Amino acid sequence: MNISGHIVNHDEEFDGTIVINEQTGLIEDVSYKSQVTSKKGVTRDLLLDTSGCLIFPSFTDLHVHAREDVSGKDLYKEDFKTASEAALHGGVTQFVEMPNNPVPPVDDSSYAAKEKLKDAHALIPVVLYAGIGKGTKPLSRKVPYKIFMAHSVGDLFFNSFEDIEAAIAKYVGQAVTFHCDDPEILEKNKNQPTHELRRPPEAEISAIDFALKLIAKYNLTGKLCHISTKKGVEMIRAAKIHGAHVTAEAAPHHMFFDATMLNEKNHPWLQINPPIRSAEDRAAVIEGLKDGTLDYLATDHSPNTKEEKMKGANGMPHLDTYGSFATWLMSEHGFTPRDIARVCSFNPGAYINQFSNKKFGNIEKGYAGSLTIIDPKKSWTVRDADLKTKVGWSPFTDTTFPGSVKFTISLGRVYPQA
Repeated sequence: MNISGHIVNHDEEFDGTIVINEQTGLIEDVSYKSQVTSKKGVTRDLLLDTSGCLIFPSFTDLHVHAREDVSGKDLYKEDFKTASEAALHGGVTQFVEMPNNPVPPVDDSSYAAKEKLKDAHALIPVVLYAGIGKGTKPLSRKVPYKIFMAHSVGDLFFNSFEDIEAAIAKYVGQAVTFHCDDPEILEKNKNQPTHELRRPPEAEISAIDFALKLIAKYNLTGKLCHISTKKGVEMIRAAKIHGAHVTAEAAPHHMFFDATMLNEKNHPWLQINPPIRSAEDRAAVIEGLKDGTLDYLATDHSPNTKEEKMKGANGMPHLDTYGSFATWLMSEHGFTPRDIARVCSFNPGAYINQFSNKKFGNIEKGYAGSLTIIDPKKSWTVRDADLKTKVGWSPFTDTTFPGSVKFTISLGRVYPQA
């Protein structure tokens, strides 16, 4: 399979041809030419119209709630198959999935049970986080871990920093992702009249400070979820300058919306943890992702039904709109194609590669033959009827993005999208 066009890696752009071996699903060659002679195992030239398009290493989402576990209680919201379909629709060909299920994966047996479901139903490569809770310990094999520092969704949470450190002390040297909330600040504000006041910026800021200390003290490969505050961005920037081994996510909703946009009609749809913040916070998160302080565009894809949202459920689905949101970052905020390759492909690819038997994040020989082909000039208006997520809605419904995903290629298999 030969695919020609304008290729974008995080460190270079060029017009060339990618050769994918259809037997292995891997990139066999990359040439700075418009055509490449077919090699053994490469059975045909693929005549995709990539004119005007950008060919990226496939996008990786490090923060997805696919909802499927052995209990089956949340299958009405999403499952590995529908999450895969939504991901492919949005140009994402692999993701890392969160553990806060009714039956969370917290040990070898529960992790293996969920992994069996994933292997049976997911259409694309998926890596599972294991959960950290009171009394848990590391698995016998290398996996990523997630800790919810305060109550969010599910039963994996803590009530104090003291309890959090007691749990983390068992995970020395592990890859741990932190949902940063100070449980004591949340407890003090639990009776406030709005969701935003119940989860104030100070809760995130305090928890980031503590997480950074834990990362250093216990030699963790630390990652911080969905940073939403200006102060949080500044703290991470300072920590990196001083050599901290930490990376961090930025979520679409914290870059597209701010508190000035909230009203009675849209508020239920935009309720999430952490909440939509101020315009100043929003600008800081965008700039932090652009300048490299924040490392990943990660969605926190959290599908809830329309009925649940009207009753106050937290979370929103984003996989369908990942690629088009990337075009908005380029059009509205000056992200270069290389910036997009960095935060959507290379950086998250480097993270998932720690736990995968295939390499993602670069268009390079030996890497997965998975690509995201974007037409930055073909606009897309989001309609519920077009979405692949099982819940059938988006916070971006009726939004027109400046560009769209034209083709998603996963391990050599082509999924036309536009």
